[in-house]
Amino acid sequence: MFGIRKRRPPPFGGVHVDDDKDIKVYKPEEDSRNDLWSEARLLLRDLIFALMIAALVVVFIVQPVKVEGTSMLPRLHDGERIFVNKLIYYDEYRWAPKIERGDIVVFWFPDDPSKSYIKRVIGLPGDVIEVHEGIVRVNGRDIEEDYLDQRLNLSHRSQAPTVVRANYYFVMGDNRDNSSDSRIWGQVPKKYIYGKALFRYWPLTAASVIHHENINPAPGPLSPGYRPAEEQVDPSDEISPQPSIPGGGSPQP
Repeated sequence: MFGIRKRRPPPFGGVHVDDDKDIKVYKPEEDSRNDLWSEARLLLRDLIFALMIAALVVVFIVQPVKVEGTSMLPRLHDGERIFVNKLIYYDEYRWAPKIERGDIVVFWFPDDPSKSYIKRVIGLPGDVIEVHEGIVRVNGRDIEEDYLDQRLNLSHRSQAPTVVRANYYFVMGDNRDNSSDSRIWGQVPKKYIYGKALFRYWPLTAASVIHHENINPAPGPLSPGYRPAEEQVDPSDEISPQPSIPGGGSPQP
């Protein structure tokens, strides 16, 4: 009434923020926004790092492929998706896996590298491969292939002995009656093989590790007429072409 302005009491119980520069005013709304932005940045950083790791894994270690065809029945079915191990590219190093008999491998088709096939390795470089009435012989000895379904192998065809050349592999499908493989178009160059079957991830109900099959020739007498690779007339000979058999079984990367 007399022109005297009533002064408002300072906050914090009589202490004003300007009285001490060390006093910090806590504002929950601003701190909450800062914390949210900080967490978002950390999440984005971790996501980018995870994507980089995933890209490196896909490029250098594993690759997903889709199985197309029935040439690998009963082990692999049409439409299944698997991971393949790409470290076989570096098999000159001790730590890298090697290609062995019984491995299921993915490779570029030698006659058309734009296509990919998936087959089982039967012969290694230097091996002599022969098929006698449907039974595969490696270096003069029959091999036992318990993984085959006999209902899919009824033709019992024979094939003359052939020597697997250096840096090449002899491959066959498990569905022998419906497989286009080394019996028809020849051997696979090592440089064309880009993956070894590792894990089936689709369908989820069939997810499983793809185990290696041991198909080394059992000890015993050699087959009549067997000659070692060095005694063959022409070690570079490949199998003469035959009519194509449907069911190539090619995976799509």
